[in-house]
Amino acid sequence: MPESDPISELLRNAKTIAVVGLSDNPLRPSYGVSAYMQSHGYQIIPVNPQTDHVLGEKSYASLLDIPGQIDIVDIFRRSEFVPDIVDQAIQREAKCVWMQEGVVHEKAAEKARHAGIFVVMDSCILKEHRARFLSPLQSF
Repeated sequence: MPESDPISELLRNAKTIAVVGLSDNPLRPSYGVSAYMQSHGYQIIPVNPQTDHVLGEKSYASLLDIPGQIDIVDIFRRSEFVPDIVDQAIQREAKCVWMQEGVVHEKAAEKARHAGIFVVMDSCILKEHRARFLSPLQSF
């Protein structure tokens, strides 16, 4: 990977990932992706008003309720919910808004970029991490 790859740099430097829409159901993609990221050293912060704890971490009703710094806001919600999440990410001064595969909202992405937030849209953080940091033999 080239040194100037912004996603590699982000994933190398980030420590906390607030996962909006993280389900406590192990069969849901949000759970599997978050468990993978947690196993690779990231602090996962669940954001889901319907759960108390996920993956051993306290769950919060919104980004605004989370204490401390948030590096990445990883969105597992339908696209129509993205603008409100981006507004909260801007308030929290998150470094990145990451919209998972199938989550696209151009206007909200532009608003986040205008606020100085790095945006990744319609992309899986697990796949991007695996492609950059695991050798082909490690993925099995």
